[in-house]
Amino acid sequence: MTMANKTSGVRSRWKNGLFVVLFLTLVGLSGYLALEFRTQWDLSQNSRNSLSQTSIDLLRKLDAPLRVTVFATQQDLQLGDIRGIISNFIGVYQRIKPDLILDFIDPVEQPQQAQSAGVKLNGEIIISFKDRKERLATINEQAFSNALVRLTRTGKKQLFVLSGHGERKMDGIAQRDMGNFNKKLLETGFESKTFSFTEQSKIPDTGILVVASPQVDLLEGEVKQILDYLAHGGNMLWLVDTGSLNGLQPLAEKLGIVFTPGVVVDPQADRLRVPSTFALGTLYSAHAVTENFDYITIFPFARQLILEENPDWHGVTLAEVAPQGWVETSPLDGEISFDEENDVAGPVGVAVALNRAMGDHEQRVIVVGSGHFLANGYLGNGGNLDLGMNMINWLAGDEAFISIQPRTTIDSQLELSELQLTLIATGFLIILPLMFLACGMIISWRRKHR
Repeated sequence: MTMANKTSGVRSRWKNGLFVVLFLTLVGLSGYLALEFRTQWDLSQNSRNSLSQTSIDLLRKLDAPLRVTVFATQQDLQLGDIRGIISNFIGVYQRIKPDLILDFIDPVEQPQQAQSAGVKLNGEIIISFKDRKERLATINEQAFSNALVRLTRTGKKQLFVLSGHGERKMDGIAQRDMGNFNKKLLETGFESKTFSFTEQSKIPDTGILVVASPQVDLLEGEVKQILDYLAHGGNMLWLVDTGSLNGLQPLAEKLGIVFTPGVVVDPQADRLRVPSTFALGTLYSAHAVTENFDYITIFPFARQLILEENPDWHGVTLAEVAPQGWVETSPLDGEISFDEENDVAGPVGVAVALNRAMGDHEQRVIVVGSGHFLANGYLGNGGNLDLGMNMINWLAGDEAFISIQPRTTIDSQLELSELQLTLIATGFLIILPLMFLACGMIISWRRKHR
């Protein structure tokens, strides 16, 4: 063996040894970083395997440990490993809040504990925060996070819903009523009560007054009571339909709002296959109600609201609709077209928020130029429910507690055409093997001809 060969062999061993040392160092460093830093990515199309930012913000506001007690057997006939399902779900929350404690109790092996806790279903969950508790029979982000909202609220937030003038009913099931919206309010710790001037002469100042599209004129004395409520700092949600204000013109004047006649027409509604009188809300002002809100909302048969200069109130137009539409002032008969002389070009403001300082608190009012916006027949369109809940939360002084809607599983099934399947099969079964074979033959030929 020549000196050159010996030198080459020593150099090769040094290279191999150095490679091994570097490889082991890299493996050790990777293991250390994996223990010290934990990062994950949710690659599902709509990030359904991770928490929404609203849930994360809610968890970070909890200033005490959270305990989740699950009464579940090891196996369930229908759900299978129910404990594993719940553990994986809660684990996502525990990554954000490490002091979230998860306990499992078998109701079969420990029936006394289950009975004393009032457990009736396998898999029932009791969430404890400070001295308050909430129960859950279903497990999803919406239900769990809404339970956290209820736990963090110190008491029931009350809504007083004006009645006696054909208003939309908060507990009604008709298309024009608001029963579905009321269910969501109940889930998140609100309580709605019907208020009538025939039963009470004064509006309670312990909640939010809701005036939802009265159909007949209010009496002069009733309007005065509403103005007195407003003058003493009461918060209010006022839903207004097209047509007459039914005696509430003095209220509009106090708030500095002008309601223009006519109905908003939005030609872009055609792309959603809805009538052009269903105005699409896509433009939102900077406000707590619309912060990080990027959903499309639908305001059926909306009317325009214009804020006038008012030294008493600070007003913001929350939502504008129909940037390519207009306010139609003519009857909606036959073909509808824009009239430059009589119609008002978009975008059109349809919802406003007003606030002012009243002693030691801030008074808040929201007016929406579409009572249909929160009605049963239209609540499920776009982000109507989310925006409606944001409005109520802001009026209640709880703008941090915004609504959390479940994200649909839109990527659970992959459908491919026959051509796509053929191309995939050809690529994996024929083209890739031939490429590997060709690479092997080229490498072998080069080694032989060195």
